[in-house]
Amino acid sequence: MNRFLLPLAGFALLAIVLGVGIRHSKTKGVVVSPLIGRPAPDYVLPNLIEPAEKFDSRSMKGRWYVLNVWGTWCVECRAEHPVLVEAQRSGSLPIVGLNWKDSDEEARSWLAALGNPYVAVPVDAEGRIAIDYGVYGAPETFLVDPQGVIVHKHIGPLSAEIWQRDFVNRTTGAARTGS
Repeated sequence: MNRFLLPLAGFALLAIVLGVGIRHSKTKGVVVSPLIGRPAPDYVLPNLIEPAEKFDSRSMKGRWYVLNVWGTWCVECRAEHPVLVEAQRSGSLPIVGLNWKDSDEEARSWLAALGNPYVAVPVDAEGRIAIDYGVYGAPETFLVDPQGVIVHKHIGPLSAEIWQRDFVNRTTGAARTGS
């Protein structure tokens, strides 16, 4: 019995130390993207809204924009959709909606029913572009600067607070500092 007490006490102490460390970590829940500070991958994909036209990501260079990875199969994408619609109404940043591994018909129905917050909706049916961006799952949202460099990545659904703090404020702060 006594031979088990020392390892058990050691394990309990280790669990407490790790628990306290994780609880007080400033980066808890943050997944740092290796793409931050690097050029956003270029792509040309079919456009969901105008199927006869292609969307070329290079058309967005020269201005701040947001790339939002979504799909109709994604429960959290539905939760964040009203935030994106409101962001589009505010006109603060153009949003490109990368429709990931989805049915075109379902995606069009979704946007018709819930509103279309996107300036363009490229279709990534095979998921190759999402891989280039290091997407783990939807929704994921990227902020890209006018030089085409990814400056921020958010994993999970957006809220109004996150939109303002992590997206709008970054662009207005950069405009004031000349970045």
